[in-house]
Amino acid sequence: MSKRISRSVRWVNKIVGMFIWLFVGIISAAKVYAVETELGVFSDQKAIKSDNSTRWGFAFENDFFVPGGRDRDYTYGLSLSYSDASIKNSFWHQPLNSIDNFLGLPSGKNVRYGFEGGAYGFTPEDITAEQINTNDRPYAGLVYFATSTERINVHDKSVLRTQLSLGILGLDVVGDIQDQTHRLINSDRPQGWDNQISDGGELTFRYVISKQNKLDVSSPYLELRQTKTLSVGYLTEASWGMSFRLGKLNSRWSDFNPELASYAESSSSTVRGFSERFAWGGIAIKMRGYNAFLQGQFRDSSLTIDNSDLRNAILEVWAGYTHSFTNGIYVSYGLRGHSSEVKTGVADRAVVWGGLMVGKRVF
Repeated sequence: MSKRISRSVRWVNKIVGMFIWLFVGIISAAKVYAVETELGVFSDQKAIKSDNSTRWGFAFENDFFVPGGRDRDYTYGLSLSYSDASIKNSFWHQPLNSIDNFLGLPSGKNVRYGFEGGAYGFTPEDITAEQINTNDRPYAGLVYFATSTERINVHDKSVLRTQLSLGILGLDVVGDIQDQTHRLINSDRPQGWDNQISDGGELTFRYVISKQNKLDVSSPYLELRQTKTLSVGYLTEASWGMSFRLGKLNSRWSDFNPELASYAESSSSTVRGFSERFAWGGIAIKMRGYNAFLQGQFRDSSLTIDNSDLRNAILEVWAGYTHSFTNGIYVSYGLRGHSSEVKTGVADRAVVWGGLMVGKRVF
């Protein structure tokens, strides 16, 4: 009886916590990110084409892209993105439009719309053990579909971006992908996916609003920007960061946004069809209030980590290199990581992963 009461109390606390964060997040977003209702046409010195172009991008992230090899924490992610003006009026984009309209966010002339879908998973350090290690992180996986809107404001050199991700936690397919991949490369097969967060499936969501500002610098080879982001849902957090691009730059500063990536989501950033090559990197401070991949959601899970055992402040860093060709194809490689989120046990470790991204501007 006491265990049943304890589970009920935790379940109620999660519901109350999520609704509090949702309420605070929406109100804060409406106040902090209110922008001008008139958006002008962006006037960059570089070659500019219509934002109605069709673009796609693909990203594959995995911890084995990190020198030395790893197989734990954020173990892999797959994402495919597509951008086209016709997305604006699609059925799938209407939920995001409704939220943005409720918050009073503007539309305008220079707006981009995107689709994205993918999956990613997390594992403990020892994937060969079937039993739960209560000193390590739980297995967790997400299959998601997202839509996004980007608004470029010429007056203050800023971009306001919103994204709504709808997904399912706990599906077997996330573990099956890892299992089959390890079978093909003759590596250790994961044995603990039956203990993952929300095993069997549970609906979830995430709404993200971010504002980027380009900072004035005197060099044509260097770009600096700052980014403020608020996320509400299965990852609930606020962050502030600085990032840069350095090299031969022929695309607009707003076309490449690795600072907006969160695990697989938004990792397959697309760039314009110009020849360019540049290094990029950045740093961000995140205040995280809720992480469903560690704390679970409403369904009972075999292993979850209480909020009191998590660090709310996280430092994230990233760096990489991109080469874009005149035919519109680009290739990027990047490394990313953040400081330890768990306070105790073997799960108290930094999380590091790498990613390979390819994409193309169709026209």
